[in-house]
Amino acid sequence: MIIIEFLTNNLSTFLALMATGTCAGILAGLLGVGGGIVIVPVLFFLFQSFDVSPESAMLVATATSLATIVPTSISSIRSHHQKGNVDFKLLKRWALFILLGVLIGSWLVTRIDGTWLTALFSIIATLAALNMLFRTGKAALFQQLPGKPEQATMGASIGFFSAMVGIGGGTISVPLLTLYNYPAHKAVGTAAAIGLIISLPGAMTMLIMGSTPNDAPVGTFGLVNLIGFCCIVPLTVLFAPVGAAIGTKLDTQKLKKVFAIVLLITGLRMLLQLLL
Repeated sequence: MIIIEFLTNNLSTFLALMATGTCAGILAGLLGVGGGIVIVPVLFFLFQSFDVSPESAMLVATATSLATIVPTSISSIRSHHQKGNVDFKLLKRWALFILLGVLIGSWLVTRIDGTWLTALFSIIATLAALNMLFRTGKAALFQQLPGKPEQATMGASIGFFSAMVGIGGGTISVPLLTLYNYPAHKAVGTAAAIGLIISLPGAMTMLIMGSTPNDAPVGTFGLVNLIGFCCIVPLTVLFAPVGAAIGTKLDTQKLKKVFAIVLLITGLRMLLQLLL
């Protein structure tokens, strides 16, 4: 009886979170974009519609997004590994530095105001959108990856910034790797594994060390909204193949341009909300 009453009282929340998971799954399969770049802004605006402050909304959106990436990245790793697209040699070189960046970044999330995270996500989303609009299909700027010290910095930076804005790493690592003439299919496959290195320790840090905001949405523990996690994950996994199937019938390059424009508008809107 208590469970039924809880579901009834929060029906709109459940439906909105399920819609988020469905959209994230379809877009991930259709365009090959990471779920986090979709989930974070949707949750950010969704939580505010439930009278959560923008600062708290961003903190919970970031942590919840990372949590949802854990199971979806495992599924993605299996798929890419079967195709031989996961570069374990690169992962071995980068893993420790990525992890170090993640631990520092996720710890900072539990300590700073959500306003800074909103600004950072806005900048990263805007840059990602511009990259999709103007850099896709262009020639690499460098012919090979730099030396080990530079690669260590790259790995740590990917972990740090991805953890701080709730994305799995593909948004940053794929364009960064392809910039150095790294094969695109291997960049995407390896990014899936990077996503697990980022999301698992990042989400756990925010779950255990994060202090739940007073105005956090119902079902939030630490900074992770477990109701959001339970609603989003199954539907993301379920609808990713649907998106992939739709993608075979449509011009995905044109769709990526449309998504990039939407992402650009979203990033700028989030930034504008901070300034007004």
